[in-house]
Amino acid sequence: MAQDTTAPKLNFEYWLDKAIEWGQATTLESQKDVCLHLPQLQEFLHQIYETLKHMDSIVAIQQFPLIGQLLGRLCWNPFVIGYDESQKTLMWCLCCLYSSEPQNPVELKANSWIRSLLCHLLSSSKWESNEAETSVFISTLGYTSADYYCCLVKNMVFSLVTELRGNQFNGLNIQGRVSASHVNAVSLFCLPLVTLPDLTPLLETLLLYHGGASKEILSLEFLEAVNEAFLKKKISLSESAICSLWLRHLPSLEKATLYLLDRLFSSQLNSVEEVAGIIKESLLPQAASHPAIFRIVNEIFKNAVLETDGSPEVMTIIQMFTQLFLQTHQNENKQHTFPLKAYFPYHHQPLVTALVRRPFELPTTHWSQHLKHISDMLRELVEDTNISSFTDLFEIWFLVAHFGEWLDIAAEQLLKAAVEPDALLWLLAFYYCPQNENQQRTQTMVEAQAVYNHLMMLFSCTVLSVKDLEAAVHSMTDIEQCCNQHLITHLLTNFLLFSSGGHMIAQEFIYRITETTDTSKGVYSLLTRTAYRINHNGKENQRTVKLLNELLQKLTLKV
Repeated sequence: MAQDTTAPKLNFEYWLDKAIEWGQATTLESQKDVCLHLPQLQEFLHQIYETLKHMDSIVAIQQFPLIGQLLGRLCWNPFVIGYDESQKTLMWCLCCLYSSEPQNPVELKANSWIRSLLCHLLSSSKWESNEAETSVFISTLGYTSADYYCCLVKNMVFSLVTELRGNQFNGLNIQGRVSASHVNAVSLFCLPLVTLPDLTPLLETLLLYHGGASKEILSLEFLEAVNEAFLKKKISLSESAICSLWLRHLPSLEKATLYLLDRLFSSQLNSVEEVAGIIKESLLPQAASHPAIFRIVNEIFKNAVLETDGSPEVMTIIQMFTQLFLQTHQNENKQHTFPLKAYFPYHHQPLVTALVRRPFELPTTHWSQHLKHISDMLRELVEDTNISSFTDLFEIWFLVAHFGEWLDIAAEQLLKAAVEPDALLWLLAFYYCPQNENQQRTQTMVEAQAVYNHLMMLFSCTVLSVKDLEAAVHSMTDIEQCCNQHLITHLLTNFLLFSSGGHMIAQEFIYRITETTDTSKGVYSLLTRTAYRINHNGKENQRTVKLLNELLQKLTLKV
């Protein structure tokens, strides 16, 4: 169709040929040609805009049939949109071609094409902070400002994620083509936006990205910010992303572990279920499937034990963490599971294997035999190999302490099953009194045996009074060593829970024990662990369950 004589002569053919030639520009000479023509092109674009702004969009397209091809090519040329105000002029031209009331599929398709070009230009705009100018373009897209920037962020995130994950080209991953400096820049860009939900895919992609660099390519500030946001529940990330974060930045792992301990200590928790829930929520047991993470967390727990002198709260936390870690380890694909030696590399492996066995994996009738096996190996390790240094002895004790569930079962089996008591008593004596200086452990065994014999004589009695147990209590309160005191308290508490006559005097007797000795936290911790195990096994009679709940309710006020 012939051009309107009132319109200026616009040489679309010339500039379209140039645009096609520039699109194929690969040599330095051809790129120089682009740069030489940019001033003229900008003047031409300005002339187009001055013409279009007085015309209807449909008329403009009919009068200038090449305009779509030309503008489309120019919008994707980085030299053009980077020169002076050419980018803004291109956007104004596109707005003039936009049909406010499209009448047919062709006009709808043209509008969609214009919107995509405007989104592209806006996302790379240097002047987008000028809201007055951008608002016109945004309204042309059919968005409010809030909606537009939300979509812009999503598109930007998608683009960056695609770039970082790498494209599959002829079966070869080209992820390594993204430079380390570019990845570092992207991580810095994310700093003020880490809590933005739309950014989560990019955060995870960055955390899982390695690219073959020998040094850390993500900024430390980014890693710290993501960890802080995760700990404060401002963002939610996958287990794999968090594991990668902690492997990349060990200070974040240390902070996460200390944060967990602080949260557990500062919260009023009334059950082991609550403790387990908080530990699992931290993702530390899941991440500990990687041996490096497990060993670092374990070192922090070890320091907590030394600083608190093995307080009942700390021991319960370590035991629950270990149980949750083992659940994750056992549920993992066997092809991707690390051997146990990777987690406990310096320990006697047969002992580790025996301790790692969960009680529910064995019939209850085999528990006593399994405990005897553990006790015999441990006794041989401790006594026959003449381990004398405190460090070596502590390491063995700390290994056993991880699996406190077996120790609790050992104390129960002494009262509930027909067992040879020596091995099980020695196991408990070692736990409560690992050092044997001046024959401490030997003396502990003698005293524990005396209390045990006393309790077994009373175990079958259906009617008991507090006075019947006073002899055992008297022997306990006369003991200066707290380790003996804790062991005997353990035996007495189980006697009250599982003997026929113990139920009748349990509340009064527990009150007396906790008033006359400093054992209230230990008794409370033992009761919560027992309640947790019974709730999960469901094999104890309801009378014992009811008594446990009553005792816990009363002791909650004391601890």
